[in-house]
Amino acid sequence: MEPTVIVVVLIAALCHATWNFLVKRSDDPYRGMTAVVAGHIPFGAAAVLYAPAVAAAAWPYVLVGALLHTGYQVFLLNSYRFGDLSQVYPMARGSAPLITAIVSILLLGERYAPLQVAALCIIAAGIISLAFTSSRKASGAGSNSALLAIITAGFISSYSVVDGMGARVGGTALGFYGSLTIINGVIFTIIIARTRPGTVARVVTRHIPATLFGGGISFLAYALVIWSFTKAPIALVASLRETSVIFALLLGVLVLKERLTWLKGLAVLLTLAGVILLRIP
Repeated sequence: MEPTVIVVVLIAALCHATWNFLVKRSDDPYRGMTAVVAGHIPFGAAAVLYAPAVAAAAWPYVLVGALLHTGYQVFLLNSYRFGDLSQVYPMARGSAPLITAIVSILLLGERYAPLQVAALCIIAAGIISLAFTSSRKASGAGSNSALLAIITAGFISSYSVVDGMGARVGGTALGFYGSLTIINGVIFTIIIARTRPGTVARVVTRHIPATLFGGGISFLAYALVIWSFTKAPIALVASLRETSVIFALLLGVLVLKERLTWLKGLAVLLTLAGVILLRIP
């Protein structure tokens, strides 16, 4: 993978970890997520105005991608009702690139060198290992956690493949994501308005700075990822992007003064080793 793409994806991962960190620190996760998703809309509109028009053949990808992102966001929020995601989320984020690799090989004909496969597996192992840093009490039942992880990974891998293919077909990564995120933002805010009355109104009237900041950094994070999808194999980009989980861990240690255990340290080292392998020709 080219150094430029690696750097861009790592910047995207840091941005992704930052907005997730802000949502998790919010006293109301629904309000936090709504602020981020609604905050995408003005940036999406600016992208559509600035970028070239998306090719007509890419519009099915735009619509399907918007629905998949919405499904992921709704599922992620509701998952908090069924237990702690401290195990589910790392397992899902770590396994999603492996699923993405299989799908991209079967559907897109992408091929990966042995070292790339090794890097992908090592990064996945580093991220998944974070699932074992939680207490048994917080993790919930194993079967339920596994089911939640599989569903979450399914959404992540699905929108990664659809977005990667759509951006390539559309001829403009920025225009593609701008169009997708506007539709996603509208659908998501309608769902929240109907299921949690008053939340959207509070976000757009009382939390405008937070909405624009969270939405802006989240938009930048995934816009960079979609651009990278057009420059490198989708599964490799998806795998590198999931280092956001490691960045989130480091934010927790550095900002919230959480304890850095040996297992968390091992996760960081494994992920770093995978990133280094991606640079080797």
